[in-house]
Amino acid sequence: MQDWLWQSATELGAGIGAGGIDPVALTETYLMAIESHAHAGRIYSVTMPDQALRAAHAARGRAAAGQRLSPLDGVPISWKDLFDTAGTATEAGSALLAGRVPAQNAQVVSNAAAMGLVPLGKTHMSELAFSGLGLNPMTATPPCVNDAEAVPGGSSSGAAASVAFGLAAAAIGSDTGGSVRIPSAWNDVVGLKTTAGRISTRGVVPLCPRFDTIGPMARSVADCAALLAVLEGRARGADLQGASLKGRHLAVLDGFAMADLQDAPHDAFTSALDRLRAAGAQIHVIDPPVVAQAHALSPILFAAEAYGQWQAQIEADPDLMFAPIRDRFRGGAEFAAADYVSAWHELDRLRAIWGEETAGYDAVLVPTAPILPPNANRLMQDADYYTQANIMALRNTRIANLFGLSALTLPTGVPSCGITLMGRPMGEEALLRLGAAAEAALA
Repeated sequence: MQDWLWQSATELGAGIGAGGIDPVALTETYLMAIESHAHAGRIYSVTMPDQALRAAHAARGRAAAGQRLSPLDGVPISWKDLFDTAGTATEAGSALLAGRVPAQNAQVVSNAAAMGLVPLGKTHMSELAFSGLGLNPMTATPPCVNDAEAVPGGSSSGAAASVAFGLAAAAIGSDTGGSVRIPSAWNDVVGLKTTAGRISTRGVVPLCPRFDTIGPMARSVADCAALLAVLEGRARGADLQGASLKGRHLAVLDGFAMADLQDAPHDAFTSALDRLRAAGAQIHVIDPPVVAQAHALSPILFAAEAYGQWQAQIEADPDLMFAPIRDRFRGGAEFAAADYVSAWHELDRLRAIWGEETAGYDAVLVPTAPILPPNANRLMQDADYYTQANIMALRNTRIANLFGLSALTLPTGVPSCGITLMGRPMGEEALLRLGAAAEAALA
């Protein structure tokens, strides 16, 4: 049964469907693994054993009757602590929301329940989701699977850790500037950033509603495809059979995204490109000026919206926040409303140019993060190091958020080094097919 902890969600689902895996025994195995794990309290903010076992018993009955709701019916997953779960604390990693217990489920939580998934619990995260590092001294900082002294990436930090440490078959996170992809890359799992507006955010604690997205973190591209369908209330995901890189045109984003890479991410990315090329992909190099131009708008677009969302709660008791994150929110107060509106008009113009300049490519590639996971103690002690590390962690992932793209990060085989494929807006199915072929080439 311990082997189940390391199988993919789709493999577990297939085992349940074939009668070889009992959903109740599977759920009990995960709950026991969580209970006995040395870092469980840093990964899960709360576990939900009663809800999990009720869902697992129901899944067992459906499997026995041949009435499974989806291919993932009976599979246990974790939820980032910003998805409302009725009767269970949802605090978004913040002391500002301590004791917040919603009365209703988020739409995606209800969708997953309707497809038979089993909720193991809620995972720790960066405060109010406003950091790419995963450092949270106010609640808990989850571990990085590759470096006990490093942060795990954020803001979906516990979500990635729950999969990487074998404490969930998959996890659901959110991504506003890289919060699914950074922890996925630093913990060697697959992470899908969906297009803003594709998946309902009703019942999800917001950060920047115009950028907020929901996405799965899992062991395989097939898992992410299946989970995307579940989050939308559909039983079956994209067909990934026969996916190939032969004849595919992939663009490497040079310049901005390749500047100041640490050696490990650079070498991992270069090796990954060689393997994609060997599998038949045609690799091109592009350097469109709109990338740096869009990035220059980030301070006003993200901070102004985030502070507008949370100003009242923050200023009611600012000492409840970790100072670097509180100060990042407060940076949004520096901008006038007219400047914010103007910045969005400019971003819409740049998005149109990006679409034209990348139309001939199946995906645009970047190293997911330019840096390896930073040391947690140094982040606590060195404010300049914290600021620079957070900027660098988010630099490449934020490109997809700014341009409104779908994006998928894959492990490269080098610890904590991912490669990201950026697709088209609402192009998740095509991106997942491409990702499945890339995953095979990189294995």
